[in-house]
Amino acid sequence: MSIRTTFIPARAGLTLLVSLSALLSAAAADNPLTPAFNQPIAFGKATRADVQQATATVIGGTKAALGAIYTVPAGKRTFANTMVALDNLTDAIDRVAGPISILFNASPDSTIRNQAQKSLAQISKYGNELALDEKLYRAVKDYSKTKEAQALTGARRKFLTETVEDFERNGFALTPDKRRELQQLNDKIGDLSIAFGANIAKDQSFLLVSEGDMKGLPDDYKKSRTKVGDAYRITVDGPAYSSFMKYAESEAMRKQLYVLYNNRAADTNLDVLRQLLIERQKKARLLGYKTYAAYQTSSRMAKSPEAVWAFETKLADRVKLKSQQDLEELLVVKRAYLKDPAVKTMSPWETSFYSNILMKDKYQLDAEKVKEYFEVNHVVEGLFNTTQQLFGLKFNEVKDASVWHQDARLFEVQRDNKLIGRFYLDLFPRDNKYSHAACFGVESGKATAKGYQLPTAVLLCNFNAPTPGKPALMSHSQVVTFFHEFGHVMHNLVTTAELSGQAGTSVKRDFVEAPSQILENWAWNYDALKTFAKHYQTSEVLPKLLYDKMWAARNVGSGLGASQQILYGTLDMTLHDKFDPNGAETTTEVLKKLQNQITPFAYLEGTNMQAAFGHLTGYGAGYYGYMWSKVYAEDMFSVFEKNGVMDQKTGLRYRDMILAKGGTDDEYQLVKNFLGREPNQEAFFKSLGL
Repeated sequence: MSIRTTFIPARAGLTLLVSLSALLSAAAADNPLTPAFNQPIAFGKATRADVQQATATVIGGTKAALGAIYTVPAGKRTFANTMVALDNLTDAIDRVAGPISILFNASPDSTIRNQAQKSLAQISKYGNELALDEKLYRAVKDYSKTKEAQALTGARRKFLTETVEDFERNGFALTPDKRRELQQLNDKIGDLSIAFGANIAKDQSFLLVSEGDMKGLPDDYKKSRTKVGDAYRITVDGPAYSSFMKYAESEAMRKQLYVLYNNRAADTNLDVLRQLLIERQKKARLLGYKTYAAYQTSSRMAKSPEAVWAFETKLADRVKLKSQQDLEELLVVKRAYLKDPAVKTMSPWETSFYSNILMKDKYQLDAEKVKEYFEVNHVVEGLFNTTQQLFGLKFNEVKDASVWHQDARLFEVQRDNKLIGRFYLDLFPRDNKYSHAACFGVESGKATAKGYQLPTAVLLCNFNAPTPGKPALMSHSQVVTFFHEFGHVMHNLVTTAELSGQAGTSVKRDFVEAPSQILENWAWNYDALKTFAKHYQTSEVLPKLLYDKMWAARNVGSGLGASQQILYGTLDMTLHDKFDPNGAETTTEVLKKLQNQITPFAYLEGTNMQAAFGHLTGYGAGYYGYMWSKVYAEDMFSVFEKNGVMDQKTGLRYRDMILAKGGTDDEYQLVKNFLGREPNQEAFFKSLGL
């Protein structure tokens, strides 16, 4: 249950916030994870004991704070002493869970990581207790019947309504016995979700490849591989995998790596996933929903699984022709490469390789040459300049910041010469680190008696690291990913919401990607690119001719890419809406059927991609949201295209009307207000080249 809050006008709610802050500050004297108000977190000093202590302190402290909410006398309930108090409480928990999740995902110290995993499980269970706390529900419900509550408008009214709905979706129509059963289910779901993610992170699969089988791979890639005797160790982290699939001439080795990659954590996670689906189905049925997908979508923009199925079906129909054209384009390349005009099939481990040749031969686009214009420091500078200009901000690096690893860097964000937030960057892969690219909200914006609480976000990525004698160079697709994830950072940091429960990315899950997807467009715009895309040796600006080739090739394979996204969304919805986890059918059989139906690539026997499909935990029955939100992202970007992509006036309107609002208003309404019209799908289909 994500409950957070905003500005506190009535004084009665302040005592709880002050007591909670005092409690965390008391621990702060010797605990780097619970700093004084608006001070940075001293990640570098945190120990296993600090993680343990911060967890115990916040759970103990919020239990005391809960008592204060319970005991407000009948007839004396106000927004301040009930709703703000509740927001303060959940915010206090989030401010401890946030830093601990960073240590779990990025600390190089295994004792800290293991304790962080235990603490997150503990906090998750405590959150489940709160979601099923009858006295807390009664307090909110009693307040909702007061005259003050019935007169609420705007963000406060929305917060109250959604809090009551959240509680009722969490089982308050159930008997006490059934609620206890629900709490046990939630605990199991929490444990299984954490285990699913931990198993993916722990997977250390690798392939040993001979010198001969490294043919086609760039020198810097070879240099960055660990050797075991004469063999090269190819791991399954993102950059290592994608580069090998793109350049390795050995089809046999590509196929082996594909099998390895698509079996990450399969030995453990196929069982974990089935159990997770069983528990989720039990939960949905207990709450009166036919399926877990029906339960999840009821609180989203989509409202029902039927709306999602209609969306996915329409999308699949529109994309089919383009994906067939994309496939035919690749087959032409394969026939020429193999000098065999009879070739009629393409396997998924071949697409990247032949796409690369297609880019070079037909579009004269060499991805390695393109990389030379995207040295990581230039990209960071360009991303910063773009977002500072658009949103009227200033970023300053904090020297000698206390961080969890030497690669991590801390930046402060100012608006009108006033500090408004902080963010961290941790860009390169290493063992036992979160293996994709993601933004983690660590602290939410929120109005308090001491002033506005500064939001903090962390960007954990896995871009190519520098090698001896050569700086870190990013592929253009990594640049796009970087801009995307930074969109989440901006959403977190420019918030002006009164309550942390409505701040930043606290929006409906099928809208949360829109502010990140819109920012990808600047990584494709020449006016933005030419300010930072400079050759790492000569400082030559990315030539317009090369950019034109990149643009011409932008939608090469867009049908195949979209069909892959539709597969992920449909797999997720099928497992949560049309699959019996107690039946004879396996999740692998579902995957096989859907892959053969939706994508032009036949399923390869013995692969289990779903075992490492991490989004099945956080996004259960919600993966469709990526494409759903992209419709709104592209529609909003059309306003920038019309007014000029670096137009600050439009940037500030977007900042204030979309990003700053967070979850304070209905998402559809926010988009409609910004567009000045009803949203539509035209810009989205245009972006796919359809």
